[in-house]
Amino acid sequence: MKKFVLLHYGFEKPTPEIMIAWGKWFELAKPNIVDMGGFGHGREISKQGTRELPLGPDSITGFTTVNAASFDDAEKMAQGNPFISSIRIYEVRSA
Repeated sequence: MKKFVLLHYGFEKPTPEIMIAWGKWFELAKPNIVDMGGFGHGREISKQGTRELPLGPDSITGFTTVNAASFDDAEKMAQGNPFISSIRIYEVRSA
């Protein structure tokens, strides 16, 4: 099995329907989930300085690390997620 990180993008105030959909997805994905978490406000630091990153449609709002046999299998898991804007998938490389 390989590890993949699913980065969840987009924020909107959760409705009861969204919370139910997320709960169902997490329950289905539970056997493959290695780790998960959510993000709040953030900051970006660059050569131009620091800027605040408020929650919005372009925000990274959370991550889910999953075990999957292939990139395609990880994508199939992500497609069932009730994402707000999008999900980006990255394969985790071990050192």
